[in-house]
Amino acid sequence: MTQRAEFATVRDRLAVDDLVTAYAVALDDGDWTAYHRLFTADGRADYRSAGGIEGDAERVAAWLAGSLARFAVRQHLIVNRRVRFGVLEHDAGDTARVGADYLNPLRLDGATGSAAPDLVCGGRFDFGLLRTPDGWRLREVVVHEKWRRSSGPL
Repeated sequence: MTQRAEFATVRDRLAVDDLVTAYAVALDDGDWTAYHRLFTADGRADYRSAGGIEGDAERVAAWLAGSLARFAVRQHLIVNRRVRFGVLEHDAGDTARVGADYLNPLRLDGATGSAAPDLVCGGRFDFGLLRTPDGWRLREVVVHEKWRRSSGPL
């Protein structure tokens, strides 16, 4: 591999990492306009394993806005990111897959008592990315929730 190719790969890995981080921040901040802009025009998300819906980014953003509104504090900690380039079905060197584990503590709005979260869940995100003229964008997000714990009825 030449230095130029190595530099391009490092640049792409950093850009992909920034996109995954922007996804987490948009969820935590409830910035649904930013969330939608992270996707390609045909981008989709699937939250069914976490009790949610599957659909285009706009539909899923509306569902997330309603579902997460009752939580005053949200944190999506996305870790153990594994990035692989060029594995989507029509690869031209401009695609990537990212598998990443997540931990998501949530605190109800108006909760009293302990500062501990009211709900914590964890699992894995599978991201399918596409390089576009505007940079890397999400084409697919699939959530694989593995566990959840709540401090009581939600």
